[in-house]
Amino acid sequence: MVLICPHCNKRHTVDEKKIPRNVKKARCKYCGQTFLLENFLNESGKKEDLQSKQAGPRKIAVSLSKGGVGKTTTSVNLAAGLALAGFKVLLVDTDTQGQDSFVLGVKPQFGLTELVTGELTPEETIIEARKRLWLLAGGKSLAGLKRMIDRKDFGSETTLTETLKPIENQYDFIIIDTSPGWDPITVNVLFYVTEVLTPVSLEVMTLQGLVEFLKALSAIQKYRRELALKYIVPTFQDNRVKKTAGILGKLEALYGPVLCKPIRYNTRLSEAPAHGQTIYEFAPGSPGAHDYRDLVRKVTGNSKLFT
Repeated sequence: MVLICPHCNKRHTVDEKKIPRNVKKARCKYCGQTFLLENFLNESGKKEDLQSKQAGPRKIAVSLSKGGVGKTTTSVNLAAGLALAGFKVLLVDTDTQGQDSFVLGVKPQFGLTELVTGELTPEETIIEARKRLWLLAGGKSLAGLKRMIDRKDFGSETTLTETLKPIENQYDFIIIDTSPGWDPITVNVLFYVTEVLTPVSLEVMTLQGLVEFLKALSAIQKYRRELALKYIVPTFQDNRVKKTAGILGKLEALYGPVLCKPIRYNTRLSEAPAHGQTIYEFAPGSPGAHDYRDLVRKVTGNSKLFT
């Protein structure tokens, strides 16, 4: 049988007969984290692959408390790449700047705020930005939503979950772009998703930001054991800068099992939003497009995509 670590997504082939009956936990040899074996039990009492149990979409937050690391670029191009690969994807923008709409070249009138408050329906707030890619936009109105969540007497951290749960099964992936820092909406996101993807620019200050983010994430994981850091994506890799290789080496040493291939510094990635296009549309042959295709392969576990 195959066990998949919920923390680092590594697969372990195990002889089921050699697992003692009284053993309830296993330790991943890659990341060192423990997980409950009962998550792999089916109705007949036999253990099974976790992926066969998974129901509903994969819910991934693209998050780091530091700004300027490429969260929006990564969110949009990961979501667009998954859509190009044939998956139905909902991209949710939880930032007051609403940059996901700008990057995709669309101007939705309504978005996340109106859906959460119940003013409008999903049909009125979710737009199809590309084939198989739907957008639930952010924007300035989210500032009021944060205040509304803050005023709740109890259950404030599940506000987003209550909103998205009824519609989530329409999609294969839900990608949520979070804002820098910690606010009530970001906490809501981490109480909803099961996977976290963290873009990390190859700078010393960002490494410090990553450490602080992981501390905060671990505090939420005490309440949500299913929440796992699955991917760390190095961004703005520039081999002309000497410190880049050293920082990447530190990331490999500390977070090897969840570290993805770096996204290289590429002017095409910064130019594409001005044209309202994804990197696959603006410069499909560029290093940026190549690197984000690699990320899509990593996330899906399918190395044959786009070949």
